Amino acid sequence: MKINEELECKAAFVRLDALIAGGFEGHPDKEREFTELALAIEAWEDRIPLMPIPVPRPPQTLTELLELTMFERKLKQRDLARLLDVPETRLSEVLRGKRKPNLDFVKRLHARLGLDAEFILKVA
Repeated sequence: MKINEELECKAAFVRLDALIAGGFEGHPDKEREFTELALAIEAWEDRIPLMPIPVPRPPQTLTELLELTMFERKLKQRDLARLLDVPETRLSEVLRGKRKPNLDFVKRLHARLGLDAEFILKVA
């Protein structure tokens, strides 16, 4: 037995449920039919391509790292600026790439947010 379309698969499931409800064990013909249905359904399901699950890539820049941190901690840019004790404009400029972070800023990122110092130094 081979299932070629979704409607056939649904019908096979209905018949499989009927065999289970009616008690197929101990009846050789019903056991054979049950096995054939189960194998056909499994073969059909194996042919269905699974949707690829995207794997998020780790942050590559300081901006991506800060945006991810804000998302994870449910912080707005204003909240992050207060947490780091820096002016909102400075944080905004760093996030947009208009200003390079200074040493004091990156120290605060590490101390107050627990961000990886090696990564910060590499990308800043």
